Amino acid sequence: MKISKKSLLRLFLLPIAFLLFPSQVEALPGQSTEEVGSWIKNHPTLKPNSRERFYIQKSDTAAQRFTFQASVLPPGAVGFTRDRSNIRTERLAMYDAINGMSFDRLQESLRIIYGLDVYQDFANAQLIYDYPNQSAINSARLARTPIREALRGELRVGDRYAYWMEIAKGKNGKAYTGQMTVLLKSDLNKLEAELRNR
Repeated sequence: MKISKKSLLRLFLLPIAFLLFPSQVEALPGQSTEEVGSWIKNHPTLKPNSRERFYIQKSDTAAQRFTFQASVLPPGAVGFTRDRSNIRTERLAMYDAINGMSFDRLQESLRIIYGLDVYQDFANAQLIYDYPNQSAINSARLARTPIREALRGELRVGDRYAYWMEIAKGKNGKAYTGQMTVLLKSDLNKLEAELRNR
C-alpha cells in the first residue's frame, strides 16, 4: 500500500505537529476492541484502508515502512487468553533505511500517535530494565548470535502504562528498525522475565 507524502511527513519528519494539533480521542490498552477499532479507523495518521482493522501497514518505498498493531494478547511469547474483548498491547514498528532509527524517533512516534498525555507518562516512566549489558553482549558473541547482540531495548513503567522500546543495530553501529509497544502494567512482569531470559 502506498502512503502519501503528507502521511510520511507526519510519521517521519514532523513530530512537532501533534503538539500543535493533539488528538482529542485516545484508544489504549485496556479499552474494548470496539473503542480501539473506532479510534484506529478515525486516526488522522493511521488511516487504515477498508481491509485493515487492528493491523495497519504503510510504506512509501521499500526503504521506509511503518506498522501499527493492536492486540488482545500480551506482548512477548504467545499464550492463551480468555478475554478477547479488550486490547492489551499496541505496537508501532518502523523501518527506515534512509534516516535510520533511534530511541528518539520511537518516542516522537509515540507522541504523534497518542498525544501529550501518553508521551508525558512515558517520559516520566521509571526505567526498570535495559539491555544488553556487557555480559549479554559477550555471551551473544560466543554463541555467534549477532541478532541478540544487535538488540538494544528499554522497559519502562509509568503511572498509566508500561512501555517497551527496542532497536536493532547493525555491524556499522546504525539502526534501521525499531518498535515501541504500549502495554498494560499487569503484563509487565511476564515481558520483563522473557526479556531477561531470552
